[in-house]
Amino acid sequence: MVKTNPYSCFMQSWTWADFKELQGYKTWRYGLFCGQDSNLERTFDNLVGGCIFYLYPQLGGANILLAAGGAILSPEWAALGMPLLLEAAEQLAYEYSVSFNTSIITLRIEPLWESKPQWLPADFVRSPADLMPTNTLLIDMQLTPDQLLSQMQPKGRYNLRLSWRYGVTTEFRQDDAAIALFYDLFWETSQRQNFFGEPFGFFINLCQTLFPENMAEIAIASWQGETLAAILVIYWGDRCTYLYGGRSVKHPHVMASYAIHWEAMQRAKARGCKIYDFYGFTTEPNHPYFQFSRFKQQFGGVIAKTIGAHDYVFYDRLADTIIGLLEKL
Repeated sequence: MVKTNPYSCFMQSWTWADFKELQGYKTWRYGLFCGQDSNLERTFDNLVGGCIFYLYPQLGGANILLAAGGAILSPEWAALGMPLLLEAAEQLAYEYSVSFNTSIITLRIEPLWESKPQWLPADFVRSPADLMPTNTLLIDMQLTPDQLLSQMQPKGRYNLRLSWRYGVTTEFRQDDAAIALFYDLFWETSQRQNFFGEPFGFFINLCQTLFPENMAEIAIASWQGETLAAILVIYWGDRCTYLYGGRSVKHPHVMASYAIHWEAMQRAKARGCKIYDFYGFTTEPNHPYFQFSRFKQQFGGVIAKTIGAHDYVFYDRLADTIIGLLEKL
């Protein structure tokens, strides 16, 4: 149910939660099951929704309970299921706050919904910050290769064909040596483009958790024995998501970045994916990721927009936090 839900997200997978625990997060994993009997056997056959809650503990201060990519709910059960998950989150917040002398004051959900459903409680308000991009670029993997080429921008199509002419090759790997190759290019790119780059240990934990489940791969593009580009993609349900990448400044004329994404799309299609998600897109010229977006746009596709993060404040916990702060003055 979780994989097949049209609004499913890899961040709501069991494996991703295992990875986040290695990063210091606490996770709570809830399922909603339909049936008349309270002793009903809980199986995937009667799973109708659920949510994985994440918390990065800030002891002694205010905390936010995160539902990155969630909640996941079957449409026919959503109106009943969301209040149950909200009740579970509020009880979780209370018990954790009491046990660890801290305070969880807010639940922040970040589903992939394209519009705010009527059944979502009105107390959910737009969050001041998003963890995930609200705009992304999606490529339809149900198209044939010729159709994919025809819907690309002319410049993108030309550059891709240049990479073929030069003989750029791409391989897909799931080994520790590939992580190191990927990270060298990722870090080089982050320093050159002046954006935040996660440490090497982050990718070690990510890959060593997701690789055994065949949930991620690293693609490496090379030309004449030199590694020129590398990307990390996540497979979940019918979607392949390009999550991280890096490229060398060497030999830009061979267009390795075009070759690697084209091959990643063909790989995703062969695995049964229907969507290639570029994970983040902007049309604003002053946005720091505008140049990345211009590159992505060369592959065509459609822009998808989600409602963004929404917060539900636990006012009792917030009041306790404020009182505690005042007592310390």
